[in-house]
Amino acid sequence: MKKDKIMYWSSTGIIVAVMLWSAINFAFNPEMKEAFVHLGLPNWFRLELTTAKLLGVLALVVPGVPHKIREFAYFGFAIVLLSTPVAHLSSGDSVLLEVFHTFFFVTLVVSYLYYYKVSHRKFSINM
Repeated sequence: MKKDKIMYWSSTGIIVAVMLWSAINFAFNPEMKEAFVHLGLPNWFRLELTTAKLLGVLALVVPGVPHKIREFAYFGFAIVLLSTPVAHLSSGDSVLLEVFHTFFFVTLVVSYLYYYKVSHRKFSINM
């Protein structure tokens, strides 16, 4: 159980740090505003994404957050980490940049799977 908690908090810590760092950059770094223009994305989307990332970070780290809210945060981060390479590659950016996005997506999956282990929930897909 101790190994499971270490894996959960390590992977979650990486995701939280990355999302928090990118949200702060999106909000305060003028180069990020230009990067959104380069990707063909409107400014309102940058602000919306910043807000969503901050809320997602809170959902993952604040104790007592309902299970469904955490799942929405994981799902939102997964969409971001899968959509980002598409946007960058469509704009002609380097494939090397996408190695990081892939690593962070795999880290997100590890965090999600270990969340179920440490919370003693059963993973199921109900349709």
